[in-house]
Amino acid sequence: MSDEPSDFLDDNNAGLINASRNRETAYGTTSLSQPSVVDTNDTIKARFVVGFMGFLGLALVYAMRVNLSVAIVAMVNSTTTDDNTTISDVCPRPPSPDPNPEPKSRGEFDWDERTQGLILGSFFYGYVLTQVPGGRLAEQYGGKRIFGWGIFFTALFTILSPPAARMGQGYFIFIRILEGLGEGVTFPSMCAMLARWIPPLERNTYAAAVYSGSNFGTIIAMPLSGYLASVTWMGGWPLAFYVFGGLGIIWSIVWWLVIYDSPSTHPKISPQERDYIQACLGPENAQSKDDSDFPWVEIFSCTPFWAIMVTQCGMAWAFYTQLTEMPTYMSNILHFSLQANSVLTSVPYLTSWISSLCFSRVADWLIAKEYLTPVASFKIFNSFASIVPSIGFIGAALAGCDRQAVIIIMGISGAFVGAQYAGNQMNHVALSPRYAGTMYGMTNGVANLCGFLAPYTIGSIIDKNETVWRWQLVFFLAAAVNITTNIVYVFLGSAEEQPFNRPHPHPKQNYDAEIDGQTEPLLGTPEVVYR
Repeated sequence: MSDEPSDFLDDNNAGLINASRNRETAYGTTSLSQPSVVDTNDTIKARFVVGFMGFLGLALVYAMRVNLSVAIVAMVNSTTTDDNTTISDVCPRPPSPDPNPEPKSRGEFDWDERTQGLILGSFFYGYVLTQVPGGRLAEQYGGKRIFGWGIFFTALFTILSPPAARMGQGYFIFIRILEGLGEGVTFPSMCAMLARWIPPLERNTYAAAVYSGSNFGTIIAMPLSGYLASVTWMGGWPLAFYVFGGLGIIWSIVWWLVIYDSPSTHPKISPQERDYIQACLGPENAQSKDDSDFPWVEIFSCTPFWAIMVTQCGMAWAFYTQLTEMPTYMSNILHFSLQANSVLTSVPYLTSWISSLCFSRVADWLIAKEYLTPVASFKIFNSFASIVPSIGFIGAALAGCDRQAVIIIMGISGAFVGAQYAGNQMNHVALSPRYAGTMYGMTNGVANLCGFLAPYTIGSIIDKNETVWRWQLVFFLAAAVNITTNIVYVFLGSAEEQPFNRPHPHPKQNYDAEIDGQTEPLLGTPEVVYR
């Protein structure tokens, strides 16, 4: 086992998933086979509660993350702002336009476009900083604490956002940075949390179920924030912060009451389910904490780790292109109304949420039936999540002014984005279940930095002169970046457990292992995963 690049869809030259030596280390656990211990028949299992609460938590943090994108329209007095952008009206407007268009917003803040961009982007300054600490702290002190406190503080700062905005834009920016710091720990700590709870053959399914909460939160938050901002009670737009922030506080209380760091620390889990999980993971894999020295040099020398980081950068570029720029394209070039735009831009997230559950279930089944090796599954589904949406960008560019074609293409593309949960998002735990949380924080942090570059690059391409041709360049670039980074992952990715994941046992243990003809137990567990 090493960190050398793999040969396309296999981790070694033999490439046989039923080779016992390969199976012992190919998926971050001692075996992919079902253990002799039988799982419980309880209707509601403890690990299901962990997954469901994780889903709700990530839905809420994404709702608190994207609500400002909608609320800011009502917050700003748009009659006093002008971005000096020229729009070349190439595409014809739809027939029978509204003879009484909605007047521009007369919000209470006179923020120009530059200030609005600074406010919207300030969240990410904090978000990137806590990615790696969030993963490592979860490994050392337990994912329950870090994930729970992360969402609690995100909710608290969300509630403080309206008074901070009224105090001044500097206070508002500061609160948004603090909110980003709180949310930054959530994805890596959930990775570490599920690494101690989910059996290997359930990883993809749970990864999709939990992490697709981000898509669900986006689907719910965008239209609901728009509705709340339109009411007159309490000024309208503050409700978009108070409602989601309040729900986050309530969620935090429930989380602290019902969730535990690992099966071994859960006082109410059925003994049968606890024994089943621990048998699947190995005797040391379900531990709730890890206080060992972190292998920084070994991880940064690991080629498959870099492969994950590269492909996540490409997907982040495509994600932010769609998230931040597609609404502008649909409004300014294709001339969709504000109401239609808010609904249609959520379609890819809806299809991604639904399809992610299907793709991940299929991936688990293919691995369980030994039709695919873990590494083949990672690379195939990662390619689905990369290549098909990239083709969608190209199709949207070539569709030009065909509004219906663009909608259909982006909806189908969004569905295939859901395959990422069976792709690179699960790869960290295969390399090192022990350090999956920190590794996820590293790759997710760098991926978000790559994603932040997309709007700036697109702004340079558009250069305040929006034309169909310039937008085609934007979409072609997103497709090229996404496909190129996936090629790197296909060539260099691996699913083999890495040497730095294993503890350094006492010599007596090595001797006993040789006598028994068995490998040392692996210290680690399954994982999960943007997002």
